[in-house]
Amino acid sequence: MAYQLPQCNNPKVPAPTAEVNHVIDLQVRFNDIDILGHINNSSYLAFFDLAKADYFTKSTVARVEIGGISVAIVNINCSFFSPGYFNEPLAAATAVTRISRRSLTMEQRIFNPETGDVKCIATTVLAGFDPKTATGIEIPQHYIDSLEAFEHRKLFVEKNNTIR
Repeated sequence: MAYQLPQCNNPKVPAPTAEVNHVIDLQVRFNDIDILGHINNSSYLAFFDLAKADYFTKSTVARVEIGGISVAIVNINCSFFSPGYFNEPLAAATAVTRISRRSLTMEQRIFNPETGDVKCIATTVLAGFDPKTATGIEIPQHYIDSLEAFEHRKLFVEKNNTIR
């Protein structure tokens, strides 16, 4: 079932590119705060990793542990919109937006679930990866099938960018 993200009033924040079926609450720790009194930008990447691990645990048969997952991060782009603070409630929304033979793209956003204020949005590309040989591989079909079932939509994109 799709999660209804709260309305964000910042006109600079783009709308989600896909329905969101995965949201987790985040715990801000004292060491996440920088000298300016807000959450440090590097802490957001750790929050995104927590959300990705929970997403993959719930959406696939892959175990999120060393050697248990068939993808590795190859690119992250993060846009920041609003500072986050120590006692502020935060959540992370995660969705896979497309899959090809050798990679998948994820969109994540960290937001205040009470106000809808979006703190940042990341687009992450993960490539198929075999941890035993440390080489790139095609994403296993069972992995694609699991992600499409979890997202309730087709995600696989052929070379000409059409969804299969």
